[in-house]
Amino acid sequence: MRIFFTGGSGKAGHHVAPFLAAQGHQVTNADLTPLGHPDVTDLRVDLTDAGQTYSALAGVPTQADFDDPDLDLTRGSAYDAVVHFAAVPAPMLSADSATYATNVLSTYHVLEAATRLGVRKVVFASSETTYGVCFGQGERKPLYVPVDEEHPVVPEDSYAMSKVASEVTARSFHARTGADVYGLRINNVIEPHEYAEKFPAFLADPALRRRNLFAYIDTRDLGQLVLRCLETDGLGFEVFNVANADMSVAATTAEVIDRFYDGVEVRREMGRDETFYSIDKARRVLGYEPEHSWRDVLDDPGR
Repeated sequence: MRIFFTGGSGKAGHHVAPFLAAQGHQVTNADLTPLGHPDVTDLRVDLTDAGQTYSALAGVPTQADFDDPDLDLTRGSAYDAVVHFAAVPAPMLSADSATYATNVLSTYHVLEAATRLGVRKVVFASSETTYGVCFGQGERKPLYVPVDEEHPVVPEDSYAMSKVASEVTARSFHARTGADVYGLRINNVIEPHEYAEKFPAFLADPALRRRNLFAYIDTRDLGQLVLRCLETDGLGFEVFNVANADMSVAATTAEVIDRFYDGVEVRREMGRDETFYSIDKARRVLGYEPEHSWRDVLDDPGR
């Protein structure tokens, strides 16, 4: 595939974009900052500018494509899919209004340009924050566990609001065009080197992970999930929770429930270390199966 990847220079993107290239796909990184990876083409694009976004998606992906006799840009886009990760990645990095405007406008522009140019697959980054626990004011508990995609989205902060608005926008573009548009409610992104740096504190004090529902997603498994989305057609509009199979703490499921989720409905029996951020849907629909864990790097003090 020719993939138009936005935000490929960000924390998640700079792992996922090269991963997709390593699978044989041609990847263009549309970002304000270049990635500088030899297998990924960098293209400077301000996605809050509708004209730049449209022009970038309508353009020739690489110099080599000029010599491709099968590439016809007289109508439509040369790209087969869009992966939209670009965003202000959290609240309190810029003014709340700027965070909201940047994220919502960029998503609208990407979806409008992609669908008008005939791209039939868009995968975009939503967030765990949509459920209102991560950046909610004071302590917020989920209505039930494990938290699945049917749990109400109740955002309180500008970042989470922008992600919910982006999901509504994505659903509308699917309804308008019939394109496959898949939203990924991505949990706390962890790079492999962060296991040794951050997780000892998490293992010692599980309360540090309450806002993330004690979950995490390894960038390598995030790459796998994106690839599964690109390879799976015909779902229409869907959202998927994205996390690893286990928790980011050493406490057991029963211990977390007793300490943090007293009075919260437990909807089904859970495994000893199972994530409270349900990935059942991604497993069932996409064939997603996480391959990595902090336990590959650190000893589990509970075992």
